[in-house]
Parts: sequence; structure tokens; C-alpha cells
Amino acid sequence: MKSAVPSAIAVQQVIDDVMRRDRGRLLAGLIARLGDFQLAQDALQEAAISALKHWGRSGVPHAPVAWLMRAGLNKGIDQPHTRQREGRKAGALGLITPDRVEMEIAGTIPDERLRLIFTCCHPALEEKSRVALTMGQRLSRAKGIGFQVPEPDQWSERLSTVLSTLYLIFTTGYVNEEAGVEQGTRDLCREAIYLARLLCALRPDDPEIEGALALMLLTESRRAARIGPDGAMRPIEDQDSNLWQHAAITEAQALLAQAVLRRQPGAFQIKAAIADCHMMRPKPDWAQMALLYQALWRFEPTPVVALNQAVVMAELGQRTQALENLRALEGELGRFQPWHAAMAHVLAQEGQIEDAQRAYGQAIKTAPNDAARRFLALKRTKL
Repeated sequence: MKSAVPSAIAVQQVIDDVMRRDRGRLLAGLIARLGDFQLAQDALQEAAISALKHWGRSGVPHAPVAWLMRAGLNKGIDQPHTRQREGRKAGALGLITPDRVEMEIAGTIPDERLRLIFTCCHPALEEKSRVALTMGQRLSRAKGIGFQVPEPDQWSERLSTVLSTLYLIFTTGYVNEEAGVEQGTRDLCREAIYLARLLCALRPDDPEIEGALALMLLTESRRAARIGPDGAMRPIEDQDSNLWQHAAITEAQALLAQAVLRRQPGAFQIKAAIADCHMMRPKPDWAQMALLYQALWRFEPTPVVALNQAVVMAELGQRTQALENLRALEGELGRFQPWHAAMAHVLAQEGQIEDAQRAYGQAIKTAPNDAARRFLALKRTKL
């Protein structure tokens, strides 16, 4: 007869699942109650350690998120330097539930990094200036504008830039990892995902936030498969999908489906859908991707979107038209490395080997990292 008490491995799995899904909400609630970011992080970590011991002895509670919230608050209040400040709140601990925490934090931005991003994304600035300001924290360049944390009714006008900034943080980590750049103690990809989760908790039912988080999760799920054993980059369609994080993919797909049901399309939702189609097996759904890029064009009519449209067109067999479209973009993207890589790929498909070799040479010369150079060099060798 099996024991009714779960094994330590099973309990650890439950804790991992809860922390993956609800860490942002738990941390946001603890910050709002304890008033200290580092204290909240430490308290949540200690609560998770306690859960491993208590749940292994007594079983997983009916409401594990509420249990962790209460335990985290207890841990935070027990800290010597906060005991006096937080003592008056101890009597209310039994009333804390995830729903109540969401209500308490709904009108606040409890994370100092997210506050900075919202503060810098002032509508009086152009979007590219807002992103640069946030990433560089160059507040002195924006003289004449009063910077303060916006009230909740002002979030909508800043949300697009906030999401763009979070995604820029994510892609910076992504590129740094491919280049082998040491990121220190913080992983920028996971940092951006955490902040996007927190934003979801602060502003539930927003489809663009859900789309942005889904896009990050889908990209992050491929982390272990992006570089092959030979050190060369692997495009999505050539990656070993057994190495993907399927729990993250499932979560992203659920977020995306939820966002689509709200019938408020936006750029991040479409990009997440494109990523999902690109990850289809046994091969990407190129036809659906072509339709999605047409939809994305309405939100972002940019040369980069046109470049991606041409690549998808080539995969659908429309290579002559794809080459025409790529050549039309040379004036705008002639110094953009992905344009040379795309030209080389489509020229090779068309059998224009000498032109493809030259394009590969330029793409290799301007590749952003060694993994990309190795990949392109292998492609050129196979010609």
C-alpha cells in the first residue's frame, strides 16, 4: 500500500509548478505587504523551503498559493529589522488569499524596476526615446518633463512602450547568451519574463500582455536547443524539439489562446502566434505564418516585417516573388545582417549559387556572434 504522504520528489515538483505559474503574483503580494523587494524575495524563498518540509509530512494543501503567501508573510514579519514595522499586520494574516492580494496590488506597481519602466515611458516622448531612456536610465536627457510613477488610469497610454522595453530586455539576454557574454548573477531573459508575469498580475485580462509573455515563454522554451553540439546556431525548424521546455510551451499556448478569445488583436499576440506556428512539427506551418505576417503588417509596416514575409513566401515556393521583394528592401536593409542571410538562403533555393556564396560571405562577415557565423559557414559549404 502506498503512503498517503507524497515523496519529497513529488512535493518538489508541485512547488516548482506553483513557483513557475504564480511566482510573480506571490512576490508582488509580498512586496505590497512587506514594503521591501529584497525582503519579499528572501521570504518567498524561505516559504518554499518550509513547504518542502511541511507538505512532505502533511501533504500538499488544498490552496498551495495561499499557503505560500501566508508562510512568506510570516517569514518576512519575523525578520528582526521589520518586526516592529509589520507587527500590527500580523492579525490579518489569516485573511490573506491570492484573490485578496490581487485586489491589494491592483492599483500599485510593487516592483522598483517595473516602476522605473512605467515612469520613463512618458507619452510626451517618442517611443524609441522612451525605450532608450529606460534601458539607459538617462533621465537628464528629458528635461522639461516631470517624471513620476503614473496612476493606473495612465497605464494604457504607456503599456505599448513598457511591453517593448520588457521584450528588449528579453532579447538582449537572448543575444548575449548566443554570443557567450557573461550576464552576471541576473539572467535578463528570466528577468523580463518575471516582470511580464508581474504585469499580468497587475493588469489581468489584457491580451497584449498575455501575448508578450507567451512570446517570451515560447522563445525561452527553446534555450537548450538553439546551439548544436558543433557550436553552430540551429534555426527553429532544425532544432531537436526533445530539448524544448514543453511545460513553458503549454503555458504559452494557453496564454495565447486566452488572448485570442478577447478579440483585441495586437502585435505581440501575432508575433507569439507566428512563433507557435514556426515551432509546429513535423514542419512549420508556413501558410499560416504568411497570413499572420499580413496581419502584423497592419500593426508594424516595417522593412523587417517585409523581410520576414519574403522568407516565408520563399518557403511556400514563391521564390521569384520573394527575391524581388528582398531586392526592393536593399536600400533600407542593405546594412542589416539578416537581409544578407535571407538573400543567401533564397538565392541558394533558386540555384543562383555564385550570388548565394557572395551573400553568405557578407552575412558571415557581419554575423553578430560565433554561433551564427558557424551556421552560415556550414550553409555556404553545403552549396
